Amino acid sequence: MSIEIPEGLTELLQSFTVEVLRKQPGDLLEFALQYFTQLKESQSQGATFSHVTDIPFRLNKGVNFADEPMQTDSEDDDDEEEFVAPVINRFSRRASVCAEAYNPDEEEDETESRIINPKTDEQRNRLQEACKYILFFKNLDQEQMSQVLDAMFEKLVECGEHIIDQGDDGDNFYVIDRGTYDIYVKIDGVEKCVGAYDNHGSFGELALMYNTPRAATIIATSTGAIWCLDRATFRRIIVKNNAKKRRMYENFIESLPFLKSLELSERLKVVDVIDTKMFNDGERIIHQGDEAESFFIVESGEVRITMKTKSRRKLNVNEASIEIARCSRGQYFGELALVTNKPRAASAYAVGDVKCLVMDVQAFERLLGPCMEIMKRNIANYEEQLVALFGTNMDITDSRA
Repeated sequence: MSIEIPEGLTELLQSFTVEVLRKQPGDLLEFALQYFTQLKESQSQGATFSHVTDIPFRLNKGVNFADEPMQTDSEDDDDEEEFVAPVINRFSRRASVCAEAYNPDEEEDETESRIINPKTDEQRNRLQEACKYILFFKNLDQEQMSQVLDAMFEKLVECGEHIIDQGDDGDNFYVIDRGTYDIYVKIDGVEKCVGAYDNHGSFGELALMYNTPRAATIIATSTGAIWCLDRATFRRIIVKNNAKKRRMYENFIESLPFLKSLELSERLKVVDVIDTKMFNDGERIIHQGDEAESFFIVESGEVRITMKTKSRRKLNVNEASIEIARCSRGQYFGELALVTNKPRAASAYAVGDVKCLVMDVQAFERLLGPCMEIMKRNIANYEEQLVALFGTNMDITDSRA
């Protein structure tokens, strides 16, 4: 006997579970009663339930998920802002209100909301080059990409200038044209530098996608220029496009064992920043010795991991590489080069047709921090494989490319 899961049940329970884990209520039944009562009231007033990040609600009895003062009956209903259940991120656990709730499935008149910021040919060429490798843009069609480029505007920055500050509401998504920038996160009250951008990359998307405060502070360490995409255009095009992708991949991402240390909302963020790539039989996915820029998860097919010994490389011996591992659906590779900041120590080839989910290094560092210890523990296992194959680990700590 097969049991059919009612449509919307999974999303409903996910959203409720996130709030229970975040608020840790003393009386779970009372909390559930208030939660679902308010959700029902919101829906009866025309709100749409589509995803955990789309649920607007306020609790009765003065309890407010957004930790903001509740509006009184005397306030104008037309000006009322909806309180949005925030998605938890690993940098900051506090909730926030960040403008209006957004339903990516709602139809809009795109001609009325389209923004165009004039640019010279030189500016547009620089912008196109800066956006070439931004994962968010790779799934856009030609018309969507044209609208994004039209809407973006250039901002010149000075050394020491704060581009965004942790805790602030999000206004723009940023793509780096030139310059260097440090990433600071306040951890236990202490601000720490956790990474940097060097003349390329993007940031600022999480606050716009999830109605949460800025997760980090970005400070320019040189003069430079960045391209800014306003909140409305980003959500109308990018969020709507990623909502379709999320529906395709969220179940697959949530099934991956190595992501279990992430909270539900953090796993959903992973879905939004991944790209997909297809590889033909025998095609090389990564090359031993190259700089590491991406992390790969196998969605379908099989990937063969090979490497040459250090002595062979020094002697330029043209011998076949030795296969050291194979990765199939749900397994990942390419992570240790990112963890250790070393060149690829192995190559990866498609066995048959292969489809991979791909995450760039910046998203890897921002979102998979909680998984880093799991990945580091695998280094010992890789070294054991090398000893078994070669009799030594050859001072290589990244045999998984």
